Amino acid sequence: MDEIIISGLKVFAWHGVYEEEQEKGQNFIVNARLRVDTYAAGNSDSLEDSVDYGKVCLFINDFMRINRYNLIETVANNLARKILVRFPITQSIEIEVMKPEAPIPLPLENVSVKVERSWHRTYIAAGSNMGDSEELIHNAMENLDADENCRVLRSSKMYRSKAYGGVEQDDFYNNVFCMDTLYSPIELLSRLQAEEKEAGRERLIKWGPRTLDLDIIYYDDLVLERDHLRIPHVDMCSRDFVLLPLSEIAPYKRHPILGMTTLELLGRIKESYVLTMKEEDDE
Repeated sequence: MDEIIISGLKVFAWHGVYEEEQEKGQNFIVNARLRVDTYAAGNSDSLEDSVDYGKVCLFINDFMRINRYNLIETVANNLARKILVRFPITQSIEIEVMKPEAPIPLPLENVSVKVERSWHRTYIAAGSNMGDSEELIHNAMENLDADENCRVLRSSKMYRSKAYGGVEQDDFYNNVFCMDTLYSPIELLSRLQAEEKEAGRERLIKWGPRTLDLDIIYYDDLVLERDHLRIPHVDMCSRDFVLLPLSEIAPYKRHPILGMTTLELLGRIKESYVLTMKEEDDE
């Protein structure tokens, strides 16, 4: 990926643990590497196809002067995310915040914190069989898209499917949507659970009826094993109500462990749960 590099940007701001730092302020130096595809700008010679690094410098200066934090770790993290939001064609960024006047009673040139943040491509499976299921799912996608840390890119059609897991209940409506996010996997899980709670989700019976269910299917090509989160989703390969809508929007996306595409995984399904598409129900 191409880079736009900003080096040695000096900003006077008020960040620090000590009261004197917060009152008097001090100089900070910021280095930034914005990873951007400059191919279009290189051909068009138009700033509209690139990132205006002058505006980035002004944004960094304003952000650091308006906000006040105790830790430069917080400065770097929040600044990196805000730049990715403000300049959306930037795919990832490396930010270094340097504190040359750090209050340390020893001779030193500098103290700094460097972070790297990026947009992550995720696929989210949504399901509901209580209330106005279609509206609940659409509302969740709209709410997530309104979150500056998320960008919903595309969605499958809605499918009606029988319940999975052996609990007798109403049919489900399901879809899968593709979303870029700045959230870490754990942060994203928390954000999705907040959306479920907002929709009235109660976790009473495993695989029981629910107003809204949002599952992380893929997060880039990450393989993650945690007590409450496994990526790729552990049951996705046995669920045609996940794979069928996923095949609409990412037919050739490969499972990072199995190495198989969505279409190949769908071809292995032995028990079908999908009954029909929502559009067919409406005819």
